[in-house]
Amino acid sequence: MPGPVRITEPMGPGLARVWVVDEVLFETRTEFQHVLIGRTAQGVSLFCDDERQSTEASQLVYHEALMVPAMLLAERVRRVLVIGSSEGVVCELALAAGAELVDHVDIDEKTVRACAEHLPYGYTAAELARAETGEGPVRMHYRDGWEFLAGAARAGDTYDVIVIDLPDENDDPEAQHNRLYGKDFLSRCAGLLAEGGVVTCQAGCPTLWRNETLAASWRRFHEVFPTVLYYGSDEHEWAFVTGRADRVDEPGATVAARLGATGLQASTMDAETLRGGAVAPYAVRVLDSPV
Repeated sequence: MPGPVRITEPMGPGLARVWVVDEVLFETRTEFQHVLIGRTAQGVSLFCDDERQSTEASQLVYHEALMVPAMLLAERVRRVLVIGSSEGVVCELALAAGAELVDHVDIDEKTVRACAEHLPYGYTAAELARAETGEGPVRMHYRDGWEFLAGAARAGDTYDVIVIDLPDENDDPEAQHNRLYGKDFLSRCAGLLAEGGVVTCQAGCPTLWRNETLAASWRRFHEVFPTVLYYGSDEHEWAFVTGRADRVDEPGATVAARLGATGLQASTMDAETLRGGAVAPYAVRVLDSPV
């Protein structure tokens, strides 16, 4: 029997961590990335290009941190667009919050199907099959996110919540997902928002030796949106940024107050968590931004 596989995940210049994968459940190289799903100390885990994307132990903390503050900042959660997020967990969270339609767009069909087959969270294979045929409230689209936005704009579609959940932005000129973090892409997303709608994004890590992505996201969101809500997970290493196209005073206090008032359920946070997580790191807040 072969021994454990070790994945070395880059964390920053001169820094990496090693994941021990006790059993490989799935591995392939798609047109877009190298994908591995296996058992680690954190349960069944997804790796793309040697970067941990989600684990059984921490995925709900991550996905609620991405979705709950954004859905609370939005005026309503009827129509949701998800770009990336191969596991499908955010689509489930949107439906639980009352969404009537979720358009899920992911360019990598092989990865989405592997997640449904092998991960114990997110889509089941049957749920994904229904989404692929559009039989229910979730509609799966295997398309480039940029192209999907263009088609949605031509059709006059609007969304209450737009979710951008991609691998972390990097300096690889060949990484196709980097363009979906840019100001132009954010502006196109903003153009598809219904009144009171929001755009939310995984925005990088606040740790001082790897916060370049967060700083870039913070700047871009302030350039596009009058209201920007920061949320830093207190149990994960990631931070998230949500933009709304009109002005909301004290967005952190607003989402904390709405958690109890709206009836939206969260398993990994409460109002105090939301209030505390809404303060961006000092090094990010003092950036030269237009606000």
